[in-house]
Parts: sequence; structure tokens; C-alpha cells
Amino acid sequence: MKSLAFLIDTDWVIDHFNGVTHVTRRLKELQLNGLGLSVVSAAELWEGVLYSRDPKRSQETLQGFLSGVELLGLDEEICKQFGHLRGSMRKRGQTIGDFDLLIAATALRHSLKLLTNNRKHFEGIAGLEIESR
Repeated sequence: MKSLAFLIDTDWVIDHFNGVTHVTRRLKELQLNGLGLSVVSAAELWEGVLYSRDPKRSQETLQGFLSGVELLGLDEEICKQFGHLRGSMRKRGQTIGDFDLLIAATALRHSLKLLTNNRKHFEGIAGLEIESR
């Protein structure tokens, strides 16, 4: 795996695909630092592609994007981190979606800053660095 500094959340990729200029600009700026994408985000993106108005064009766009990022799978450490996060948050009466927790666990496992606009989903996670647009 090449050196990575950032994990891109699904919403940033969607903004990029939808032509949100400052998101695209920021992703280009960060490309040299190493961009990662969780397989969880990839799965969410594939759903969008397969059920889009133009699946063929959307697939080409996604595959082009994926060629420029490191796809990060789930491993035992991410699963442990997920279990810890989910349990501690439930104990405090907080919950967020399991997909978001897996994305956060991936960022923590690889010491990556998370690029997301869903701050409220991730702000309660200790040690997680976030950048929003």
C-alpha cells in the first residue's frame, strides 16, 4: 500500500461527480498526499452507479475515479475498532449508521484524516480527524 494521508467519505466523491468545484479542487490538491477510499464507500457508490439514469457512463466515471485512489478493505483491526466504537457510543446513548462507523474505523486504523461533510455523524468519535468543505 502506498503512503496515504486521507480517507474520502462517500459524500465527497458524490460532490466531485456532481461538479462541486471546491471539492474537486481539494481532492486534486490532496492527491499527492495519498487518497484512500473504504470498500464501504465503494459499495455505496456502486449502488448509485448501477441505479443511475446512465449506468454505463456512471460506471466509467467511477472506475476512472477508483484508479486514482487506494481502495482499503476491512481487516480484523478495523473490525475490532468498529466493535469498540459501536459499543462505547451505545453506552453513551449515541448511535450512527454502521457504514459510517466502518468508515471511521478504517480512518482510525490507518491514521487517516476523514474528508466528509457529515460532521455530525463523526464528531463524537475520539481521535478521528475530520476535514469538511
